[in-house]
Amino acid sequence: MSQPSAPVGIVTDPAFLRHDTGPGHPESAGRLRAIEPVFEALAADPRYEVLREAPAASEEQILTAHTAGHVQRVRDACLRGPAVLDAGDTPVVPESWPAALKSVGGVVDAALRVHDGRWRRAFCAVRPPGHHAEPSRAMGFCLFNNLAVAANVLQEADRRPPVAKVAIVDFDVHHGNGTQEIFWEDPTVLYASCHQQPLFPGTGAREERGAGMGLDTTLNRPLPPGAGDEAVVAWIEGECAEAVRRFRPDFLLVSAGFDGHVADYLAALRMTTEGYARVSRALVALAEELCGGRLVSVLEGGYEPKALRECVAAHLEALALGVDTGCGAPAP
Repeated sequence: MSQPSAPVGIVTDPAFLRHDTGPGHPESAGRLRAIEPVFEALAADPRYEVLREAPAASEEQILTAHTAGHVQRVRDACLRGPAVLDAGDTPVVPESWPAALKSVGGVVDAALRVHDGRWRRAFCAVRPPGHHAEPSRAMGFCLFNNLAVAANVLQEADRRPPVAKVAIVDFDVHHGNGTQEIFWEDPTVLYASCHQQPLFPGTGAREERGAGMGLDTTLNRPLPPGAGDEAVVAWIEGECAEAVRRFRPDFLLVSAGFDGHVADYLAALRMTTEGYARVSRALVALAEELCGGRLVSVLEGGYEPKALRECVAAHLEALALGVDTGCGAPAP
């Protein structure tokens, strides 16, 4: 009889709701309220464990991906808030500072729990999101790059077993310019992104492949408006999967943005809920094949409440594939 496996972790925290972006802003607390019923429905399912208090990241951890000047600027803006940071689309209030620390810390903690075997995989429902945050600039609703910090913490020299290489797959409809910049010359982190183009932030061309020792560890697949499920799934299962296999990571991180959904109003990629389920299943299979199933996904975009709720439910079902806690049959 096979041994029970660890559950899928879900990270959330009330602090994320207190990051107030103001009336009419698409990246609002309503996004997490929309998906809370999914977590409530899974609370009794032994395949999942819902963690409702995320730890705060240390400044030392954040400095693995950001400059000291950026950290100070974000802190100062939050404490004097309400204020607007950098690109003008990233408002903050005093409560945004603890939310930002817990957003990073929740992702780092989830990654360490998966690395240590306490969780099989994890989904982090955090905000503010992260993939647009550059080393020294906040933008695109993002203050700190949650996944980039987690990748760097996973690679700390004393980690056992060691994590030499991390792959980050980003299927948000917007290109993760911040993640790309942070790892632009880093040969130990593969960044692969599929996104709509043209669209904010305007980066992510095929020709953007990294530089120096990091050349060819950046992979971009811009897609035209209306490309839909088949184009995205084909890229994830094809070129992206092949690149990740060649790279052979020890850990897979996912920027899970659901704003390419046909119901979402910030873009026009025209994905469906089933399309996101297929993408999620393909990434889980890749993690199982290459790195012992170790995968942590982090919420990025997704702004239409019903579509976001449906996509997160489908994504979580995919993360539980093969999980058998000994309390029932494994997920189909």
